[in-house]
Amino acid sequence: MARIKLTLPENFNFSTQVEIRITDINYGGHLGNDSVLGIIHEARIRMLAEKGFTEGDIGGTGIIMTGAAIVYASEGFYGDRIRIDVAVSDITNAGCDMFYRLVNTANNKIIAKAQTNIVFYDYVNKKITRTPDVFVKAYD
Repeated sequence: MARIKLTLPENFNFSTQVEIRITDINYGGHLGNDSVLGIIHEARIRMLAEKGFTEGDIGGTGIIMTGAAIVYASEGFYGDRIRIDVAVSDITNAGCDMFYRLVNTANNKIIAKAQTNIVFYDYVNKKITRTPDVFVKAYD
C-alpha cells in the first residue's frame, strides 16, 4: 500500500500548544497514533471556542467528522511541548476540511500532519445541514 500523502495549506487559522501526557505514550515509548486524533480534537475545540463556537453549536448547528487521515513524520515523547496549527479549508455548502500540523516546539520538527473532513449536522433531526454563514465569515 502506498503511503498517504497530505499537502498542508500555506496558512493556518489558529495555533495552540499542549504537552504530551503520559497517557499519550504507547508501548513503543512514544506518542501513540490514537492519541494524535485526541490531540487534534482538542485543538479543533480550542479553535472553535476562540470564535465563540462549540462542536454542538455553530450558528445553531453541530459538526460531525466524516473522515480522518494522519501522516507521521517523527516521534513525540512524554513531556514534549507541541504546537498544533489548524487550518480550515475547502468550505462547501455542507462542510469543510480541517488540516493540522503538530510540531515539537523544542526542535521545530513536524511530528505529524492530519486532515479531517467535517460536515455540519443537525443532531435533533439526524441530517446534514447547510454550512452556517457565521462559520464561513469566521474562516473564509
